[in-house]
Amino acid sequence: MTAGSRGDVAPYTGLGQALARAGHRVTLVTHGSFEPLVAGSLLLFHPLPVDPRAESQSARGLALHRSRTGVGKLIRLAALARTLMGRMTDDLVAAARDSDILLLSSSLGPLGRTIAEGLRLPSLGVYLQPLAPTREFAPSVLGAKSWGALGNRVAGHGLNVVMEQGLAAMVPSLRTRLGLPRGLARRTRETPVLHGFSPLVVPRPRDWPAGHDVTGYWWPYDRDERLPAGIEDFLDAGEPPVYVGLGSATVPDPEVLSAEIVRGLRRAGLRGVIQRGWGGLAADGDDMLTVGEVAHSALFPRMAAVVHHAGAGTTAAGLRAGVPAVPVPVQFDAGFWSRRLVALGVAPYAVPLRGLTADRLASALDRAVRDPGHRERARSLGARIRAEDGTAPVLAEVERLAEGGAQPLNSP
Repeated sequence: MTAGSRGDVAPYTGLGQALARAGHRVTLVTHGSFEPLVAGSLLLFHPLPVDPRAESQSARGLALHRSRTGVGKLIRLAALARTLMGRMTDDLVAAARDSDILLLSSSLGPLGRTIAEGLRLPSLGVYLQPLAPTREFAPSVLGAKSWGALGNRVAGHGLNVVMEQGLAAMVPSLRTRLGLPRGLARRTRETPVLHGFSPLVVPRPRDWPAGHDVTGYWWPYDRDERLPAGIEDFLDAGEPPVYVGLGSATVPDPEVLSAEIVRGLRRAGLRGVIQRGWGGLAADGDDMLTVGEVAHSALFPRMAAVVHHAGAGTTAAGLRAGVPAVPVPVQFDAGFWSRRLVALGVAPYAVPLRGLTADRLASALDRAVRDPGHRERARSLGARIRAEDGTAPVLAEVERLAEGGAQPLNSP
């Protein structure tokens, strides 16, 4: 069960495919608009009624995207999520009634754990970001720098309380409906949580609770990794280009931003592949190509570098491809992933969207593409990440739950 943008859904298509190949019957429960992502796979699909792209481009969605990040923005997001999840509850319960185990993304954690408790089903958190409080870094969804060991942990607990209370209004009626006593569902610390990113990128914090672990990435299911002929022709016509895409982020003026990106690429002497995304980026000229949805697994290894919004999924795809990055953080956890890319030496520095200019982008690209250190570190890290199997620990935990195992992962 997952909700959100494409990046909140695509990794679970590959995870689900791995579970299905091991003999499990797997249903992906998410927005109906993402059903094409499972076409040709072994997965079943249960649609949720909300269209995340339409909501993102609505007046309240645009207002949320254009506001600055921080706790206040998260509170506004929680209020919007509460409204949208209320429209999805019936479908979530219906899907759960036909299941034996619930695998829950962080976005549906509170609702999912309540449903699991009400239907007496085991559940497993499958998260794409680190959310449990830790001394080792500030809460990832705030995108903030470290506040010191104590500050980081206090902020993590405080953020959990804020978000839990923001979503709590939905829980009492659902608990009543499921015949449960009033109160919150089993807390995350009492539910095993596996995290779909590489320990090479974010090592498991030493102060995380038992049952929380880092598995390695879950790669999206791509039924056809061949690039369209038009893209192949463009790639063959010159030196490897740079990919630029902002995923599901919306921008106030796509034309102005697109023009600034093109000027930056040309000042750096680089060709570009510009992905429209939800923001509507576009570029013209023989040295630029505008594309729609393309499998990152097929496109990124052919790039000189990737410029992206530093979402968890796109960050992972760039690391897997083994090419340097220029992160352009927009909001929430993007600042966290941007700093990880810089710390790993595969990106020179971040260029936040609010401060993006042609000169800043050109300077960052020149370093990312022409500094052999960035290229070599990206190549080496990509090879090590590709050797990981992030699905195996999830399969092992699912089979433990299926057998009625009681001890969580990493328990004494």
